[in-house]
Amino acid sequence: MKTKLLIVAAALPLAACISFGAKPPPSLLTLDATSAPAVGTEQNSAKARSITIQVPSTPTSIAGARVPVQATPTTIAYVEDAQWSEPPARLFARLLSDTVSARSNMVVLSTVQSIADPSATLSGELRRFGLDATSREAIVTYDAALTRAGGATVEKRRFEARVPVAAIDATNAGTALSQAANQVAVEVAAWVAAS
Repeated sequence: MKTKLLIVAAALPLAACISFGAKPPPSLLTLDATSAPAVGTEQNSAKARSITIQVPSTPTSIAGARVPVQATPTTIAYVEDAQWSEPPARLFARLLSDTVSARSNMVVLSTVQSIADPSATLSGELRRFGLDATSREAIVTYDAALTRAGGATVEKRRFEARVPVAAIDATNAGTALSQAANQVAVEVAAWVAAS
C-alpha cells in the first residue's frame, strides 16, 4: 500500500507538465457585421427575391483557425496569439448573409429552405483572408459565383478590400480583417441585389 502511494505521489508533479494540446490564446477573434437585420424584422420570400449563400471554399492556409501573414511572396507565417473562434469561411458566410439581408430586398435562405423556394445561389472561394507584412494591410479577396433564380448561367466577380494595420498582432488583425470583410460584403450585397 505504501509503495502505491509513493508511485502516485511521484506521478503528481509529472501530471502538471503533460499537455495534450497547444495553449489557447487569451481571446478568440470573430467578425462583427456592420450591417445586420434589425431584431424583429420579418421577411417573406413570397414578397421578395430569395438567395442561398454557401460557405466559400478556401485554400489550406486560411482554412484553419490561425491568422496568416504573407511574409514574402512565397512564404506564410501566422500571427502570434491570434486565432478565430471558428473557420474564417463560416464567419465570412454569416457576415455575407447578414449584410445581404440588411442591405438588399432579398431573403437569405438556408440550403434546406431553398429546396421549396427557387432562389439565387451565391457560392465562391475566399482566396485571401489575412495580413500582408510588406504592405502592412489586412486583405480579404473573395471570388464570387452567382446563379440568379431560374438562371442557367453563372456570373463571376472578384471582390477585394485592403485595410491598413498599425502592427502585425492579434488585436490589429481582428479589427482590420473585420473591416475589410465588411467592405467586401457591402459590395457583394449591391452586386447580388442588382437586377
